[in-house]
Formats: sequence, structure tokens, C-alpha cells
Amino acid sequence: MMPGVALIALTAAAIAVDLAVGDPRRFPHPVVLMGRLISALEARLNHGSARARRWGGLLTVLVTVLGTFVGVWLVCRGLGAIHPWLGLVAELWLISTAVAIKGLGDAGRAVAAPLKQGDLPAARAALSMVVGRDTQTLNEADIARGAVETVAENTSDGITAPLLFALVGGAPLALAYKAVNTLDSMIGYRTPRYADFGRAAAKLDDAANWLPARLTALCFCLSGKGIDTAAWQGTRRDAPRHASPNAGWPEAAMAHRLGVALGGASSYQGVMTRSATLGEPRETLNAGHIDRAIALMHQGWARFFALTAALVIASAWLIKAGGTG
Repeated sequence: MMPGVALIALTAAAIAVDLAVGDPRRFPHPVVLMGRLISALEARLNHGSARARRWGGLLTVLVTVLGTFVGVWLVCRGLGAIHPWLGLVAELWLISTAVAIKGLGDAGRAVAAPLKQGDLPAARAALSMVVGRDTQTLNEADIARGAVETVAENTSDGITAPLLFALVGGAPLALAYKAVNTLDSMIGYRTPRYADFGRAAAKLDDAANWLPARLTALCFCLSGKGIDTAAWQGTRRDAPRHASPNAGWPEAAMAHRLGVALGGASSYQGVMTRSATLGEPRETLNAGHIDRAIALMHQGWARFFALTAALVIASAWLIKAGGTG
């Protein structure tokens, strides 16, 4: 594993790559390979009794996560053996695929742009690409709410969490986290098909995102003047109301910083559901709030990176000091 400072520099370079090019469609993405593996294992192991399904799901998690970690490590190590620069470039690129800063910003702007023009059908179509809820009849405020919620939640899942794991364990651990996240998005549902099989995936995803979600919320509540105390207190009050143990934290923090209410009623495949309301509706949601959410997303991940990098350096120094003491 690289020394802490070198790994921080490599991760910073990977961030720059993601900001510059995102995920070019012409290049293979590791998540696609993860998805194929998960689908193949699910088809083979998701059958039988509830107990058999739970064991099959656990085996799927172990094979996918450990296989990803070992596979990425072998690729980086093998290319590094050919030439150190090859291993370095491979690890840099792989870390860049684990974060989605440019992609998340582009997705938010794709919704905001037509919404500013009053083109609700186009805004609904753009939103449908990034959310699971029904979008066909949403008004401006509901479209904006869906986009802001997506930016908030995915700042943690798609940016800060993989950055944290990259800073700790480089590309192998960052991609292993991505495997955990992909497992949850594919099989971590409480449906008859996945309630047992996807249980291990959902539990592991909850554990992996526990710290990043809360640190992301804290970073949303920071500003140049320090912490927004009211926003942080509101976040701590509202976040536990969310059905997810983690998603409520960045969403509540985003809501309080923007002065809007997130959550509430949404329709999924024609079935209306209601989630907890997060934040206080001081303003009516509109396209401008999507732009502000994207700006806060950038501020949040930058503060998160600085904070976690400082913690990595401090931890390495303490370990070194303890070893020489």
C-alpha cells in the first residue's frame, strides 16, 4: 500500500481526471463488470429456501467484494511490475472511475436546464434517468426536489465514500466499496425476490456508508465562517426520520442549507409512498435550487477530501511516532 501522502496525491490526481473527463462511454467501466458478475451469481444462487437464499446472497457479496479487491490489486501490482508508471496510471484511472463528481453535476444540470426554460416534459425525462420514482406528472417543485435529493444522496454514495476508501486503501479498497454499492443497488431491496438474497448486501452497504454519510452532512454544514449551527442541529434532528440509516444525513443537511423541504410524497410504479419531511420549507423549490445543490456538492466533497486527508496524515504520523517511541 502506498504511503499516506503519496496516496493523497494520487487520489487528488484521480479527482482531477474525473472532473476533466468523467466516465467516457468508449472506455470500459469496472461497475459494468461488477454488474455482470452479480447478475450471474444471482441467477445461480437466488433460489431455494429463505435460508439458502440468505447464504447465496452472502456468498455473492463475498465473491464480488473480495474478488474486486483482489482483482484490482493484481492488476495494479502486475502493471507496476512491468513498469512503475504503468501501475501508477492504472491505479489513478481506477480511482477516478470510483468517483462521480462530473457525472453527478452533469445529471443535475441536465434537469435544471430545461426546467429553467419551462420545458417540464424534458426536465421530467432527464430526472427519470437518475431516479426510480414516477416522473410523468411532476410539477416544477417536485422535479427540483427529485434532482436536489439525488445530488445530496449521491454526493455521499458516489463521491465522498469512495474518496474515503481510496485515501485509506487506494484503488483496491475504493473499487471494493464500489462493489458494495453496486450490490446494494442491484439486490439490496425488500422485495419478495431480494428480501433474503439481498440482505447481506444491504447490511454491508449500510455499514460502509455510516461514517461517510455523517461526515458528508457535516461538510455540507460547513462554510467559510465555520459550521452552520442551525443547519447542523436540524440535520441531527431530521436525519434519523429517514427510512435509510444513512441517506437522511446528506439530504437533511442539504435541505437545511438550502432552506427547503425534501422528502414527502412520491409515486413508484403507480404506488404512492410518503417519506419523512427533511428541512424547513422557507423557499419553494425551483430550478435555481438544483444549481445551488450542485455548488454545495462541490463545496462538500472538497471539504470532505481536505478533512479526511488531514486525518490520514495525522494517523500515519501517530503510528510512526508510536513505532519509534
